[in-house]
Parts: sequence; C-alpha cells; structure tokens
Amino acid sequence: MLTLRYDEPAPDWEGHVLPIGNGALGACVFGTLGTERVQLNEKSLWTGGPGSAEPGASGNWPEERPGALDAVRRMIDERGSASPEEVAGILGNPSYSTVGHIPGFGAYQNFGELLLDVTGGFSGGYRRTLDLETAVAAVTYEDADGVVLTREYFASYPANVIVGRLTAARPGRVGFTLRFGTAHPGGEEVTAEAGRLRVRGVLADNGLVYEGQVQVLTEGGTRTDEGDRVVVTGADSAVFVFSAGTDHAPVHPGYRGPDPAARVTAAVDAAARRPYGELRAEHEADHRALFGRVRLDLGQIMPDLPTDRLLAGYEGGASPSDKALETLYFQYGRYLLIASSRPGSLPANLQGVWNASNSPPWESDYHTNINLQMNYWPAEPANLAETAVPYQEFVAGLRAPGRETARSIFGTEGWVVHSNTNPFGFTGVHDWPTSFWMPDAAGWLVRQLYERYLFDGDEGYLRGHAYPAMREAAEFWLANLRPDVRDGSLVVSPAYSPEHGDFTAGAAMPQQIVRDLFACTAEAARTLGVDAEFAGRLRTAADRLDPGLRVGSWGQLQEWKADLDDPADRHRHVSQLYALHPGTQLTAPEHLAAARTTLEARGDGGTGWSMAWKVNFWARLKDGDRALSMLSGQLRSSTLPNLWDTHPPFQIDGNLGATAGVAEMLLQSHAGVVELLPALPSAWRAGSFDGLRARGGFTVGVTWTDGVPAEVRLTSARGGTARLRGPGFALDLETRAGESYALSPAR
Repeated sequence: MLTLRYDEPAPDWEGHVLPIGNGALGACVFGTLGTERVQLNEKSLWTGGPGSAEPGASGNWPEERPGALDAVRRMIDERGSASPEEVAGILGNPSYSTVGHIPGFGAYQNFGELLLDVTGGFSGGYRRTLDLETAVAAVTYEDADGVVLTREYFASYPANVIVGRLTAARPGRVGFTLRFGTAHPGGEEVTAEAGRLRVRGVLADNGLVYEGQVQVLTEGGTRTDEGDRVVVTGADSAVFVFSAGTDHAPVHPGYRGPDPAARVTAAVDAAARRPYGELRAEHEADHRALFGRVRLDLGQIMPDLPTDRLLAGYEGGASPSDKALETLYFQYGRYLLIASSRPGSLPANLQGVWNASNSPPWESDYHTNINLQMNYWPAEPANLAETAVPYQEFVAGLRAPGRETARSIFGTEGWVVHSNTNPFGFTGVHDWPTSFWMPDAAGWLVRQLYERYLFDGDEGYLRGHAYPAMREAAEFWLANLRPDVRDGSLVVSPAYSPEHGDFTAGAAMPQQIVRDLFACTAEAARTLGVDAEFAGRLRTAADRLDPGLRVGSWGQLQEWKADLDDPADRHRHVSQLYALHPGTQLTAPEHLAAARTTLEARGDGGTGWSMAWKVNFWARLKDGDRALSMLSGQLRSSTLPNLWDTHPPFQIDGNLGATAGVAEMLLQSHAGVVELLPALPSAWRAGSFDGLRARGGFTVGVTWTDGVPAEVRLTSARGGTARLRGPGFALDLETRAGESYALSPAR
C-alpha cells in the first residue's frame, strides 16, 4: 500500500502537511478540525525581476570592469589560489553585501490559504492520508454526534484546478464557512459572488499581477455569500474548485504576459460545470498513466502504523516494515516529481512547488550547483520523462540572458549561468563569497538535456533542443579556457569547487564538467552529421584539457589540481566526484578506488541532498550495502514526518535524488550496457521491479532470488542490441522496435 497515513492533524507546515500539486499549482493539506487549512501556491508568483523596486535583476556587473577577470587569473597564477572573499570583492555584485540579499532577484511567494471553518465538532476516528497511486489526500473523522465526515483533495493537471470535496455519512451534516487567508495583506482584494471567492492582487515589489478563484458547489442545504466569504449550511456534500495564475511569462527580457483573469476564470468555470466524479476520474487516470509505470517489490509488508511512527521505528535492516518504508520513499519521490513538474509550468524549485513563506530559505530558487539538476535525476530512469519538459524549457530560456552575461562579464560569445537563477533569467553573479561563481553550471545543465536523447534516441529533440544549447555552452568554454602557467594544460580559471575551499585554476569539478560537455557535444554533432569543424575544435581542446582526475597523496581523488585535500574534511559537497555521478568519465580502476577513498573520508553524514548524492555514488561504485546504508541514514536523520527531505530546512532535491539512487542500485546503463542489479544490497536478496528505463530506449523489469535474476523483462522502443549484464547473466539481445521480451537466465 503506497499511502502516507497520520492519526492527527498537521501541527505545522514543514514537517507534517500533505502535499498535492499539478506542476503549476500546489496545495498543502493540514487536516485541522475546527478550521481546515489548505495552503496554496502558484509557481510563478515571484518578487524580483523586471519591474522590481530594486536594481540588478540580471545579476550582471552594474558597471564595466575591464581587466577584472585577468586580475583574478594573475592572482591565482602567481599564488596558486585566492580566497573567496578576495574574488567576490573583484568579480561579485557588491550590492549583495550591503542589501543582505540579491538585488532584484526576488523570492518565491506564498499564495495564501483557503480556510474552512467547519461545523459539527469532533468525537474521534481521525485519519489523514495521501494515496500516492491516486494522488488524493483525504481526512476522515467523526463529528460530535458520531457521524463520519470525509474531506478529499486533489490537484488536477488536465483541468488545471485544485479540487476539494466534503461529504458526510448522514444527509444535511456538511457545513462550513470558506474564506481566504491572505499572504500579502494590503495588496489584494477578496470578493464573493454566486458562491465564488475571487482573490486579486499586485505584488508591491515588481507589479506582478496574480489572481485566484474558488467556486463552491453544494448538494442540498444552502450556500450564501457574506462579503469576502462563502457560507454553506446543512448540505449533503460540497465541492470547491480552485485555480490561480499570474501575468508572468517565460520570455526574455520582459517576462510578462496576459492578465491571468481570463484563463483562471475559464479553468474554474469549466471544472465547475463537471461532476466531481468525472473530475476525479480524469485526474486519477492522468496521474496513474505516469505513476503506475514503475512497480517495486522488495518483499515489503506495510504494518498497521501511521507513517510518522513507521519512520520513527525504522532501523535500516532487512525487516518487511523497513522495506515498506524504503519502497514508499522511492515511490514518494516519483509522486513529488509528478506533482511539482508538469509541462506548461516552471520546473521544480528547491521546494518543488510548495512554500508557505514570502521569505523562504534560499528564496526557494533554482540552485544550479547541484540542486536543480538533482531534482531531475529520476526523470528518465524512473520513467517520468514528461516531468523533465519544464526543466528542458527553462534551460532553453536561460540562453538569451546567458549570452548577455557571457558578453558582459567574460567578453565572449556563448551562454553562461552561475550558481543560482530565478524565473526572470538571472544568469549573473551576486556577492556571497562561497556561492556566487559557477560559470560551469551551464555545462552541467545541458548534460541532462543530452541524457534525454540517450534514453529515447529522439534525433529531432537532439537537433532542435538539446544540441543548440550544448553547442553554445561549449562555445563559451572554447573562448574561456586558459593555459595553466605550470604545465600548459587548458584549465578553467578562476575555478571554484562549489561552496568549498579557495579559488584556483583547474579545480576538479569544473574540469570534469567541461571535459564531459566537449565529449557529449562532439558526439551529438557526429550523430546529427553537423558542425564537423566545430566538433574537431572540441576534440582538439579536449586533448589539451586537464581532465580533473588525479589521485592524491592519501589515495583520494583530488578536489583541486594541487593536492590540498584534508582527510578530516567532512564537507557536504563532494564535487570532485562529478565524473563518477552524474558524469561517466570515472572508469579506470585507480580512479574508482580513489573515489571510494574520498567517500570514506567524507563520511556518511551530511545534509539530506548530500546523503542522496552519496546513495548514487555508492551505487555507481557497485556497493549496494553502502548505498542502502546512505539511504537508511537519510531516512533516519534527514527525513521529516511527512517524508519530505530536510537540508534542513525542507528541500525536495533530497527526495528526488534518493529516488534516483534506488533506481541506480537496481539498473544502470551509462557504460554502454544494461546492468541488472548492479548495486543490490544484501538486505534486498529477493524482489522484483518493472518499468525502470535504460539508455537505448529500453524499459526493464527483473525478478530476482538470492540476488540473481530469475526473469528479465524488456521492452524495446527503438530496436537494436540490448547488451544485458547481471549477476550470473550476460546476453546480447537483438530487439525490434515496439517488441517485448521475457528471459529466464540460466543459473
């Protein structure tokens, strides 16, 4: 049973609410009794950007700085390194330090709350659930007279609405007052007419227009409008339908589109005309079409316990209840990605789509030094390719402002983005010394565009979408690599290993990213039969490029070109292992051994997302027990009662990275073969999965006993050779497009 269950209302937002969403809209259900709270989000409701009361919306330097980059490079050449504070003083945007945040960057906003003052009292029987298979949250309880009352909530992607329904086991027992809890006092108007609340406002910071509407429909009883609220009394049942929008548009440089009123009205009108059962059936069919693609059976047995108690009792062993939590957590990550990233919306941010603050941690933005990328690690392997469309469109939308930053700060062609961005094309820098500089981020972003092609082989997508962004990112680095004064190899300078250490030349992660970018771009050009001269330049540069792979004095993979690593360092970023995951360059035995040494030294602790990354690292090293140990540690120390991952605070990347890690334990395909059970933990000796995807257009299922495949199921979307490898199993299978195969490997 893939259900989160609780025996009491949510006492707070972060650790206990139940999230629903359709990509653009999000809601968090508290399940409180006297006054139900349904906290709301619309993903484009952001301060900052064009029209902001503060300058600096692009993040580019506010004035010309001739020679600034060269000055930092000379400093590094002469001394070997420069402190983050020194570099930020030269290359950063100084207004960040004086204002205390990034001017004009803005922050993701809380839309507000629907508040339902419910009549009838309470006598017992409380239960609050979130069914991952139907994406329906529910609350049931008995009123003061023992009558069972039920509330159901879902966020429909096809209808673009959030729907709630209140029912009772006895006619005439549904009563409530629906009102709106504002998150922007003084900046909006709330009215009620014909059972519809309308909320309309303008953000004071940037003039962004937003609107939300909620229509109340009843069977039996009465419905009346009272100023800014709707009152229902004596009904047999009641339904509310909510939608919202803003005038944000993902179009550089204005980032504004039509007033949202017409499309919000149309969505609510259309949904309100349809029966509740029809809306729910459509929603469930849409959700199941994505969620139901993957099945995982580890021999789990879900005990009759609330989820918070299941989590509290988790030991990370081989018990059926521990496996039940691990399976639930894997599928919860898939649920969260579906709920927070669907075509037509912005990509999932640091909190997916859910945020209850107007000043959220890290602005609830798009951190591009790992977090945004991690959000989409499970999209392809966990069979949710459609959820990556917002990411792909967002990256494409960064190219135009990224060109401006490349010219403004670097004086070259190509496109670039640094360590964080927003829905307004922020591609420049701020001034926080340890997290403002990462021009290699674009190279990491476009790797995942290429991953889609590797999984599905769509050359039209590669030609029209992925390759242009890859080519332009590679063009930037052809213009910005520099010969190292010490050995003449091409290096990134200034280079920074995210949030750690000093600025140097040729730090491991930037070198690995650029090397990977050049290789993938040249291969894509070859596949498409284009740009032979450009691809040749990439290969020539790659031959001179420092690869960023060095084994240090204590057997570690070095984080910097010089041997500066401290074996006592426990930093959460393990950036020097990019080439292990998500990259694929780490193949030599000595490098794999050095990666293991690095991971051992960094330890098994860290923030939630860091532990999730380590699940993937250990899976790539084919150490299933260590990968499961990392997942177990994440569940015990970095998971909230509602199973949201915590940094702290809540960050969704840990959830999504862990889901990708479980998929990586069961199936890998990055090395030219389809590896079955490559990192199977000893605790998962028997089980099965279906629906995971492998590069090459294959969908795979495996049933295993004693750690060995008993049956392999494979469907080929494109045809071609499937090179299957696993414990006691090696077969090159010739496949036809659209055909399915079932194999029983010989022992």
